[in-house]
Amino acid sequence: MKKTHIFVIAIIAVAIGIIMSTAGDASVYVSFKEARERAAEGNLTKVHVVGRLPRDGAKNILGLEYNPTVDPNYFAFTLVDTNRIAQRVIYFNPKPQDFDKSEQVVITGAMRNNTFVADKILLKCPSKYVEKDIKGATASIN
Repeated sequence: MKKTHIFVIAIIAVAIGIIMSTAGDASVYVSFKEARERAAEGNLTKVHVVGRLPRDGAKNILGLEYNPTVDPNYFAFTLVDTNRIAQRVIYFNPKPQDFDKSEQVVITGAMRNNTFVADKILLKCPSKYVEKDIKGATASIN
């Protein structure tokens, strides 16, 4: 066999190894109901859950628990998924910046004892990217 053939086979083997290792880390998008079912079956693989934060009439988030003076690495909140199922979520890291302004949240983690333990929190804030109307602020060309 030529050296180029051996080199190409080695490159292919490395590529297959990389694909297999990343496929094992991939998680799926589920609802809280499906996450509970997976946990009941003993499947503790990480999943993504998309949801919204419940708010009161004054737009304050309900069920938010964070006291950095007591424990800066404990943040708990309630999340309502796309099927309108509310679930308590615990995140063992500081509260993400702009969490209060977020309209949609994607969490990654797994169910543990009727509580969803999140490893990552991704905030979606579409209003931040919407162009705002500014009245009376038009540019003039001289």
